[in-house]
Amino acid sequence: MSSETAVRHYYDLVDAGDVAGVVACFADDAVYHRPGYEQMAGRAALTDFYGGERVIADGRHELDEVVVDGSRVAVHGRFVGTLKDGSAARVGFADFWVLDEQEQAVTRHSFFDTPAV
Repeated sequence: MSSETAVRHYYDLVDAGDVAGVVACFADDAVYHRPGYEQMAGRAALTDFYGGERVIADGRHELDEVVVDGSRVAVHGRFVGTLKDGSAARVGFADFWVLDEQEQAVTRHSFFDTPAV
């Protein structure tokens, strides 16, 4: 599987609500940085996040651009869906991934297109 295919597969799994599949996309000691959350390190923290802490109820990621440079993958797109409080969500995002030799995420940094300053 290529780095691009591995990352695109992650978005398919997360949109399908497949927590086990999503967590399997990450290395055992992976670190995920996401605004508004403490740094998540390891599969247990990722399982807690995707299995319940995440504020998203459902939706889909629309990818506009995926750029690959070896083991590094940058993604730009938007998420369209519903939050757990019932409100609609439409937010642009950028993700920066570093993958290992097995095409599992070692690090992921997410950024969202929301007014901040």
